[in-house]
Amino acid sequence: MKLFTRIKVSYLVICFVPLLLMIIAVYVISTMSLNALEKQFGLSNSSLGVLYDPLKLMESVNSTIINDLEASLEEQPYLLEDESYLNEINALLQENSAFLMIKKDAEIVYSGNTENVDLSSMYINFQGDKEYYLREEAPMYVKQREFVFSDGGKGQIIIVTDVRALTPRIKLAAIQTVIVIVGILFSGATLLTVWLYKSIVKPIEELKLAAESIKNGDLDFGVEPDTEDEIGELFTAFEEMRARMKEQLEVGMQFERESKELMSNISHDLKTPITAIKGYVEGIIDGVADTPEKQDKYFRTIYAKANDMEKMIEELFLYSKLDSNSETYSFTKVNLNSYFADCIEEISVDLEGKRIDLGFFNYADKDVVIIADPEKLKRVITNIVNNSSKYIGDKKGIINIRIREEAEFIQVEIEDNGKGIAKQELPRIFERLYRTDASRNSAQGGSGLGLSIAKKIIEEHGGRIWATSKEDIGTCICFVIRKYEENKIYE
Repeated sequence: MKLFTRIKVSYLVICFVPLLLMIIAVYVISTMSLNALEKQFGLSNSSLGVLYDPLKLMESVNSTIINDLEASLEEQPYLLEDESYLNEINALLQENSAFLMIKKDAEIVYSGNTENVDLSSMYINFQGDKEYYLREEAPMYVKQREFVFSDGGKGQIIIVTDVRALTPRIKLAAIQTVIVIVGILFSGATLLTVWLYKSIVKPIEELKLAAESIKNGDLDFGVEPDTEDEIGELFTAFEEMRARMKEQLEVGMQFERESKELMSNISHDLKTPITAIKGYVEGIIDGVADTPEKQDKYFRTIYAKANDMEKMIEELFLYSKLDSNSETYSFTKVNLNSYFADCIEEISVDLEGKRIDLGFFNYADKDVVIIADPEKLKRVITNIVNNSSKYIGDKKGIINIRIREEAEFIQVEIEDNGKGIAKQELPRIFERLYRTDASRNSAQGGSGLGLSIAKKIIEEHGGRIWATSKEDIGTCICFVIRKYEENKIYE
């Protein structure tokens, strides 16, 4: 349920549910009170209005006895002079907190007033049939009927009812009504408060606790949305924010670790050629290289070590630019066959002194054109070939480069016969600084960035790169790159 809908429901509950319950409660209490009054005063078929209209209630009290008395006197007027009969009627009336009085010619000839109620005001000469209150020490309701005695005299039959007899029952009904109404309002407010607390306040407190945990550095404190309203959407957004912050933190920590490892590796790899250069220079200064042949060897070694340092620094600088996406690319149309022919010729020169045979097999059409940055693509091929040559070992090396044509791409395979890569290490070889050689004192050297640089360049070309390998047999690194198509926009 949406939060706005929940507020509307709360408003309706506050306005109408207590009102409905109060109406039901008042009706039930009134019905019970009316039943009690009917039982107490011998009423029947009374309406609920008698509870709230004293006159109507008084009319109902003793109505049956009065009607019977009137009917009897019309047939037998002499009964007004029969005291035993009048006592019987009075006894019935007293059961209903009333008594009988007979007046003849303004004189009381019979009174069933056993409570000694002050009825002085009744001596006022009311004529005709009357119903009225007496507000004496105790409120009384008087019902008066005129009759003619058997001797022709005129008088009145008076029924006096003590209103105080009704007060406890009406007061009880009123108290019960007030208690029930207060109980309904309190229960409704309590239930509504609990509902709103569980659906709004409690989730906000959970979010507050989660926010404080994140503020204290605990990014593992998650929250689970259990509703589909705005609160649930807020939970979902908060959880996505927490997960992203945790991911960014982990990436940052991983980057920091890798940066430290990179610095350590670069420092180590730079230290090795620097140490060698210093040693050879000291040998020249100390006169160890005392012949032109030795001096020439020393100078060539120093030059080679300086070249290694230069390549290492260049790779580090290139990776930094690739990693920050600040390296620019110059994509252009390149004829696949002629481009690779030039690359193979240049690479072959570098491999001549390493006892490695380089083979090239182009199975694609001679006129295939690709979209690439020639310099960056050459860096990919060179890095892969150099990496293969490092791990061939002392045996006769073979590196084969094959090109295959697909519908929209060309696939390049560079395969060697080196020592291969273990299955569990294969997915990680394109990570920066990762080396399958666990020893930092290995003779291969290098920064460990060659394949990660190749991966970034290929991905920027819209391709992908992967590797397959078998231990002691060799490794094959493959990548695909898109072909040029007419009428297609390239970025």
